[in-house]
Amino acid sequence: MSSSIPQSFAEEDQRLAEGLKALAHPARLTIVRLLAERDECVCGEIVDDLPLAQSTVSQHLKALKEAGLVQGTVEGRSTCYCLDPGALRAFEDEIAEYLCALSAPSEHECC
Repeated sequence: MSSSIPQSFAEEDQRLAEGLKALAHPARLTIVRLLAERDECVCGEIVDDLPLAQSTVSQHLKALKEAGLVQGTVEGRSTCYCLDPGALRAFEDEIAEYLCALSAPSEHECC
């Protein structure tokens, strides 16, 4: 995961910020949703479902892959993409921990 975040921040905050940054675009949220619904997709199938050029979809897939949320496997002349379930679970846990820590002290039962 390449990052421009200064190393002086906590590692868990850096990871969370990278994941949130990767999802901070409606096209990427849509791509993740499509991959969740289909288990796996070839880039061309994703392009068919989005109002974006193939090169733009590829850039969004690259950002999701760099964040570790999506995996890609080359199959001939195309790449098959799928979600990384372990990375998504870890990301979900990090978000839950972060949000729980923001709660008032009397509400820390969620942790």
